[in-house]
Amino acid sequence: MLRVTAASLCSSGQKMRMLLPPFASLTSTVASHNKREENQSTVDSLYELSVDVRKIRKLKGWVLSETTVYVSDTAALLRDMGADTAAIAHILETHPEAVLIPPEDVVAQRDLWGSVCSNQRALLSIVEKFPASFFSVSHHSNQQANILYLQSLRLNKKIISKLMASAPQSFSQPVERNQEVIHTLRETYLDLGGDEANLRVWLQKLLSQNPYILLRPAEAWRDSLGFLREQGFTTEELLNLVSSLRASISELKPEAMQQALAYVQGALSCSDDELKQVVIRCPAVLYYSLPTLAGRFQGLLDAGLSVRQVKESPNVLELTTQIVLYRIQKLASYGYDVCSGSLDVIVGTKKDFEMSYAKLNLRQQRPLFNPVAPLRTAEE
Repeated sequence: MLRVTAASLCSSGQKMRMLLPPFASLTSTVASHNKREENQSTVDSLYELSVDVRKIRKLKGWVLSETTVYVSDTAALLRDMGADTAAIAHILETHPEAVLIPPEDVVAQRDLWGSVCSNQRALLSIVEKFPASFFSVSHHSNQQANILYLQSLRLNKKIISKLMASAPQSFSQPVERNQEVIHTLRETYLDLGGDEANLRVWLQKLLSQNPYILLRPAEAWRDSLGFLREQGFTTEELLNLVSSLRASISELKPEAMQQALAYVQGALSCSDDELKQVVIRCPAVLYYSLPTLAGRFQGLLDAGLSVRQVKESPNVLELTTQIVLYRIQKLASYGYDVCSGSLDVIVGTKKDFEMSYAKLNLRQQRPLFNPVAPLRTAEE
C-alpha cells in the first residue's frame, strides 16, 4: 500500500514538473541572486558611526552588499571638514552611496566646491543639505569647466554654490550648453533695453531666484520674454516679474499666457494699462490655468466681493477659495466687513494675514480715549 502511494506521489510530482513553464525554475534562481549578502564589515563600520543602517537597508540596501567601500575614509574626510558624529550619520543615511566613492575623488570634490564656498562651514552646510549633489563625481571635469565659466562672468560665489547644490545637472552638462543659455539671456536683456553695465546684477538676480534656469532651452527664454515685451512691459517690469514668479518664464508658453491675459482682462473689465498693473501685482495669473483662474474669480464673487475690489487687490487670486472664505469669516467675527472694505487685509501669506488679524483684534480690544471725559482717580 505504501509503495503504491509513494510511487503515485513520485509520478504526480514528475507530471507537475512537466506542467510548469520553462522559466518557472529560473525565477527562484534570479530572486536568490538579487538578494545578495550584506558586507558585514560595511554594516559594522556604519554602526560604529551611529548610522541607522535600517534606513539604508530599506531605501538603498544594495549599497550594503558592495564589496569595495570606503566607510572609514569617507567619515574621516567629513570629520576633517568639520562634521560631527550626528552630521556624519545624517549624511551617510541620506546618501549612503558616498561610501562607494574613492577618497581621492572626494578630496577633488572638496577642493572644487571649496573654490566657490566662502569658508569650510559653508561647504559643510551644503554637504549636509545636498549630499547627492556634492558626491556626484562622474562629471567632475564638466563641473570644473562650468565653475570657471561662471567665475569668468564675475558671479557671486554664493550664487554659484547655490546653483551647484540645487541644480547639479546644470554643472554636469557640457559648458557649451550653459554658454549658449547665458548668451541668449544676455542678448534678450540687451534687446529689451537693458544696460550692459547692469547685466551681471540682472543675471545674479535671475539665477539666485531660479537655480534651474540654465536647464531650460535658450529658445524658450527668447519666446516667453519676447511675448511679454510685446505686451508693453518694460525691462524693469520684466525683471520684477521674473523675480516674483520664482520659476523660469521660459516654462510659460506664449499661447497659454495670451489666454490667461485675455480672460483676466475680460473678467475685470480693464484696459491694457490696467491689465499690466494687474500682472505686475499678481504675476501668478501668467501661469494659472484658465479653469483655476475662472474658479477662483467666481469664488470671490460668490463670497460677496466685487470686481472693483479684485481689480484693486488682484493678488487675492493667489489664494484658494477655501482660504478666502476662512479669512473673511475670521475677520467678520471681529466686526470687519471685507465686502465693504479693502482686500489688502486678507491677501498675502498666512503670516501676513495673522499680522493684519492681530492688528484688528488689538484695535477692537483697546478702548477709545475720550479727551473731554473727566479723569477718575483710583479712589473714585
